Amino acid sequence: MKRIFIAMVIAWFGMTAVSTASEHAGASETPAKTYMSQADRKAAEAASFESKGVGQMMVDFLKTTGIYALVKGEPGLKNEKGEPVSFFAQTWGRIIMFVIIGILFYLAIAKGFEPLLLLPIAFGGLLANIPLANMTGPHGMLGIIYNMGIANEFFPLLIFMGVGAMTDFGPLLSNPKTALLGGAAQFGIFGSLVGAAMLSQYTPLVDFTLKQCASISIIGGADGPTSIFIASALSPELLGAIAVAAYSYMALVPVIQPPIMKALTTPEERQIVMTTTRKVHKREKLIFPLVVMMMTILFLPEASPLIGAFAFGNFAKESGVVDRLSNEMQNSLINIVTIFLGLGVGSTLRADKFLVPETLGIMIIGLLAFAAGTAAGVLMGKLMNKLSKDPINPLIGAAGVSAVPMAARVVSKVGADAKPGNILLMHAMGPNVAGVIGSAVAAGVLLSIFR
Repeated sequence: MKRIFIAMVIAWFGMTAVSTASEHAGASETPAKTYMSQADRKAAEAASFESKGVGQMMVDFLKTTGIYALVKGEPGLKNEKGEPVSFFAQTWGRIIMFVIIGILFYLAIAKGFEPLLLLPIAFGGLLANIPLANMTGPHGMLGIIYNMGIANEFFPLLIFMGVGAMTDFGPLLSNPKTALLGGAAQFGIFGSLVGAAMLSQYTPLVDFTLKQCASISIIGGADGPTSIFIASALSPELLGAIAVAAYSYMALVPVIQPPIMKALTTPEERQIVMTTTRKVHKREKLIFPLVVMMMTILFLPEASPLIGAFAFGNFAKESGVVDRLSNEMQNSLINIVTIFLGLGVGSTLRADKFLVPETLGIMIIGLLAFAAGTAAGVLMGKLMNKLSKDPINPLIGAAGVSAVPMAARVVSKVGADAKPGNILLMHAMGPNVAGVIGSAVAAGVLLSIFR
């Protein structure tokens, strides 16, 4: 007990000395603030106090409400570039955005269209349009999320890592020629690049720069993370519209693709039964991501961030020795990042950024590009079927877009409708995963040209 008492006394003296030193240090830096007495504080408050009646207090409170801001706007409000925000964007623009966000909520919840991303994006947009709160500012919640993972392109890379951990390259390796279908579907990307540039040059509707055209074009691959990655690098001002368009068309794959697939194929072609693919050895799956990585390093270093994250996730999965890491990438990591990515993208859905003519142009170009990518994949499938000795169902070409695995599921459903019992899912997964790599490569090409 005696030793304990002595130790407590020594600790008390030590804490007293530290406290005294801290007070002296604080006094040397801000003496007025540290040594202001209670009486001085009361005097300062009294000097700044303004006597008001109950009516005036109610009026002042009304001016701090969202209702007042939606009606009267916020005087002197500026965006991150220091430019004044228009009265329309502060009032009716926000109300219109609330309606658009309500539609996104409906699509995510009632229709089940990509709810994992569409819902947080929509909620981020809701928070971003709250007047007076300034949640998208550098010190606001959404601003912090945006700067820590989207402005520096970090969140899309983590998403790609998780997608890589969930990807099985077996169907592609067992039938490598299906990679051509994934390549053909990237026609939508480069076709939309040309289309956006022509629309800007020959019509007064929009005025996109070449960097903006390159960012918009990735929508044609229906690859949300890649669209966000390249938009953050080349045209962050269009990020919100590009992300919403990309994920909306990913969600609408079951609606957009079947009519195109049926229009470009005959009933006989849709009924083609493909032969069973060979079994892929584990060693092949282990070596493949390394080969892809080396090819990227040698020929397209600009695509290394996306391809590298994707290859690492897949390599960890196929190694079989880090199941804990692989499982975390597939589950916890990708789920957490999806939340932050959605909220961060939603922060760009402010009325002054979204309600502009360029947004409508992006939505139209994105739809045409996605349709063109689907059509190019199907047409390549028809050509390969005529030239190949093994039957190839042209429908699997539609899975060449990067919407994994939804596009493959849609192909399987359309094939089963044409011929009950015809299972095309595993055959379609080959072009599907090839499309993921293809869109990342296309992004690398565009970055190397326009960055």
